Amino acid sequence: MARMIPKFSVTLGRILKAHGMQSRLYEYRIFSEWDRIVGPAIGRHARPVALRGNKLTLVVDSPAWMQQLSLMKPEIRDKLNHGLGRESVREITLKLGEITVPDAKSLHEEPISAPLTPEEGEKIERSVKDISDDEIRGALRRLLEKDVRIKKGTIAGKGRK
Repeated sequence: MARMIPKFSVTLGRILKAHGMQSRLYEYRIFSEWDRIVGPAIGRHARPVALRGNKLTLVVDSPAWMQQLSLMKPEIRDKLNHGLGRESVREITLKLGEITVPDAKSLHEEPISAPLTPEEGEKIERSVKDISDDEIRGALRRLLEKDVRIKKGTIAGKGRK
């Protein structure tokens, strides 16, 4: 009798849930959505570098901004928690250091890519349909789409020709 192999999306969802990582993955959006949540002024001078439990560590690029942000910790914490839709951050620590911020041009550049075929799109949708978390499902969908495009050689010169 042939054994049914579960879809990758089902397996991934179970693994994340079993290890308590589904909610942690959600909280780690702080890193990808930092500029949107705190705004461009703060984003140019401070970056999140670690999230341990409910303690967020930021690297700040100057003593003046460190002083300013130390006064703004409650406001930043509230913005982050509101932006994430849950209380993920209770404490913020600041460290002086060097930060790198992507330039505006690279943030808005999209690679040139061919659209997926209907069959490829349907296959990807079947793979992710059983993941209940919208954000995880969307991230996995984008990953699978990019993988298909790279294999086809249609993303900005990457992949096979």
